[in-house]
Amino acid sequence: MTQRLRFLAAGLAAIAFNALPALASAHPDAPHAAEASASALTGAAAEAAQVVDAFHAALKAGDAAKAASLMADTAVIYEAGGVERSKADYASGHLARDAAFLKTASATVERRTGGAHVDLAWVASEGRLKGMADGKAIDRITTETMILTRTPQGWRITHAHWSSRAASAAH
Repeated sequence: MTQRLRFLAAGLAAIAFNALPALASAHPDAPHAAEASASALTGAAAEAAQVVDAFHAALKAGDAAKAASLMADTAVIYEAGGVERSKADYASGHLARDAAFLKTASATVERRTGGAHVDLAWVASEGRLKGMADGKAIDRITTETMILTRTPQGWRITHAHWSSRAASAAH
């Protein structure tokens, strides 16, 4: 498994970000530190977080079609310095490999925050991912930011930014 795929899998496992302070302060109803579930968020932010959770559940279940259906066609994915500029780019490349890896990985969301304004929402999560790749143990601290847009079909992921680092013994 390439380093890029490990980082992407870490991010896809749901998991994490330490808030967006500027956006949170711009939206006074957004919680600054939330429990690790969509239920800790309220209103539209909670609805958007449910879509993020459904995206990760679809990947974990190996349902690439369901995961892709939760993304906007124009979704942009940033990860480890790389970019995929559309849902089609992601679906034709990393999506199936991410789903295969995540089927056997263990992912936890440790913190989540988010907010929404009109038809735009953000969900930021922090977590941990453990699994095996190419015979090697993976243990990563992960961060994820998802931006979603409300469409007639519901919330859709328009941007994902995934990042991770090796977990230290202290975590």
